[in-house]
This record gives sequence, C-alpha cells and structure tokens, in this order.
Amino acid sequence: YLWHVLPQKYVVGVWPENLEVLWIALIGFLMAVLVGLSVQVMGEPGDLAYTIKCVHDKAYISMSHVLPMVAASQFSILGGGSLGPEAPLVAICAALGGHMSRKVFKQKNRNVVRKHTLMGMAGALSAFFGCPLGGSLFALEVNSRFGIEYFEHMIEAIFCGEVCVAVFRALSGLPIDAIWTIQTPPLASASPFQLLVGAFIGLLGAGIAALFSAFHFKVMDIFDYFGLLDNRIAVARALLGSVVIVGLGMVVPHTMFWGEWEFQTVATMGPASELDHIWPTRGLFGFEMDTWGRCLIVAFTKLVAKFIFPFFAAGAAFGRAFTIWFPSVSVSLACLSFAAGINVAITRTSLATPLILCYLAGEQNAISGVLAASLVSLFATSYMPFIKTQIVRKDLDSSLFYLAEDEPLVHSSSEANLELQKKQQEQADEEEHEVL
Repeated sequence: YLWHVLPQKYVVGVWPENLEVLWIALIGFLMAVLVGLSVQVMGEPGDLAYTIKCVHDKAYISMSHVLPMVAASQFSILGGGSLGPEAPLVAICAALGGHMSRKVFKQKNRNVVRKHTLMGMAGALSAFFGCPLGGSLFALEVNSRFGIEYFEHMIEAIFCGEVCVAVFRALSGLPIDAIWTIQTPPLASASPFQLLVGAFIGLLGAGIAALFSAFHFKVMDIFDYFGLLDNRIAVARALLGSVVIVGLGMVVPHTMFWGEWEFQTVATMGPASELDHIWPTRGLFGFEMDTWGRCLIVAFTKLVAKFIFPFFAAGAAFGRAFTIWFPSVSVSLACLSFAAGINVAITRTSLATPLILCYLAGEQNAISGVLAASLVSLFATSYMPFIKTQIVRKDLDSSLFYLAEDEPLVHSSSEANLELQKKQQEQADEEEHEVL
C-alpha cells in the first residue's frame, strides 16, 4: 500500500517525474522516526543475539520484548529497511513458546522450557521459509558456533516445524514450493567438479563475511563513541541509519527491503522494473544491474546493515559477477554458494542454509556444491565469532547422561529474588561464622 497504491494516487501525475524518487526518502525517514519512537516508548525490542543469550541463560525470552519487537520490525519492514521478518519472528515465537511452557504447562525444568522455546523458533523459521527441515535446523544451529549442541530437542523441533508449515501455508493459501527460478532448466545433475567450485566459492564468501564483520563492528564502535547506542536518543540513531539506507536505495533500488523477492531479479540480472516492492524502481539515475561492476555494487550495498535474507541477495549478486568472469560455472551454483558462504560465516548454520537456499531455488542438484561452500565457510571462520552470544553449551559434557533431578529450575522473578536473598544470607552467615 505504502509503496504502490499511495504513490499511484498522490504522486504520479502530481509530482514532477524527476522528483518521484523522493517518495523513497519520504517513506524511509518517516518509518525510521516511528522505529525510534517505538524503541523509546515501548522499550528495547532485542535482536537475534539477545534471543540466543536468553536461550542459553534463562531458556526463555520475556514476553515484555514481544510488542516492542512487533512495532519496531513492522515499521522497519514498511520503510524498506534491512530488518526482514525472519529474526523478529524467531524472537516473538520463541517468547511465545517459553511463555506457554511456563504459564500454561507449568514447566519448571529449565531444559524442558528451553525445548519449547526452541520449538517456537523452529516453527517460526519453518513457516517463513516453507522448509520444515531447513528452518528447524536453522533454529537449532544458530544458538552455537559449531553444530547443534541442544541435540536432544532436534526431533521435537523438526516436528513442530512440520506442523507450523502445514498450518501457516494452509491458512495463508501459500503453496509449499520454490519461489525463485535462477536458471532454466535447473541443474540436471551434480559432479565432483561442482563440489570443488562450491568449496572455492565458500572460501570467497567467508572472506566477504569477514569484511562485513569488520565493517559492522567498526560502525558499532563509532556509534558507541558518540553515545548513539543509548535508547533515549533512538530516534536520532534510527534517522542516522536511514540516511545511509535511503541514500543507497535512491541510487541503487535493488538494495531496499530484505531481499526475499529481490533475490529473483538480482540472480537473473533482470531489469529494475521487475523489483517487487520499491517504487520508483529506476531510482535517481536509472541504475541497472547489467555489468559485473554493477553486480558488485549491488552486492556490497546489499550487505550494508543487512542480515540473513540480504546475505542471500548479496550472494546472488556476487555469484552473477563471478559467472561473468567464469561463464562455465553454473549460475545457480555460483549464486547459491556465495549466499551460503556469506550467511554461514555469520550465522554458523552450515546444515540449514544449503537446505533452505536449494529449496527456495528449486535446485536440489546444487545442494552438494552449496553444502561444500557452507562447510568450508564454517571452518574458515571458526575463529571469527560474529554473534557473541553463540557460546558453548554449559552442560555439554554431562548432557548425554540426562538426570531430571540434576536440571536447574526456571524461577519467576519473585522466586529468583527470594533465592538470591537466601544465598546472600547463607554467605553472610558463613562469613560471620568464620570471623567468630
């Protein structure tokens, strides 16, 4: 509505044609202000890193983060920003799963509550991607840096993902099918050479992700230096970020939005007029992705302040640039392998990512090469943690020998305070005894 209906009513034929591109700035800045206001008024929405931290520490996410996340993510999505639906859905459904576990099923065992939280995450990603196995594995893998550590919850999480896909797709009327067509016909078969190519591209993707990581933390350091991370000035922070996002979007329209539907246009090097969401699609200068240099421009600008699906779209742009230089390489393999290499280096989801990408592209014969790209990227970036809360499971050594009575319990805030006071009193009594 904001990007097609309103401008057709109030902009086309009213504004001078060369000024229509200002609609991007108008909507982008307006939504940025609303994002900032939602944070100031409703509180911190959290992010994927916070969700992972809660899974490890508390086993659940507080429901107080749900409404702020809904508001902030909706305004960001409407504004064409970098925050897509996948990370907010994970946080929201994780909070709902943990809430149901504690309040409805009255669970106290921390690992049981964690299982229900992970089931919520798996259901959200499976329904969103339309890929039950890939979405569920993503929810499990993203909590750790090297494989699935909460392995005992895998079957329940995958089952929840399967149920959620069926329910969501039935209610929404959406098919469970591929949404991209990168090349026609798709890859007819796989070969050992494709595995080698995928592994090499995965290494390149890991290098690109390392550049992205360094850039991200440098920007965060600058924001911290100027005090912009304080939520009391969230509006100013959002506006500053939107200057970059909107500015790039006005020059390179391919960079706007999170990339789920833009991926098709980028991977096929289609005309900008085929971009689904943005209006006007020509931008300031009529940018078209028609040379290897412009492919790289789209690729690098798509990485600015973006996460998960934008990595996929950026990978598609890098893949197209790569195939212009090496035309013998399959376009599907190049695009999907770059996407996997970048995403796995950041999110550490080496099994889920190739499943999701190859499913969405309908390229089952590319999965061996894309998996090679994912695994090489995972190993190459083993010592480059991006999401700091991805830590080793604390009870990993004893997790194979499960004893319910040894499991810590989940406490309400009042119970937790009483428990803390009790421990402090016991410590004080021991110190007093030692003094006497």
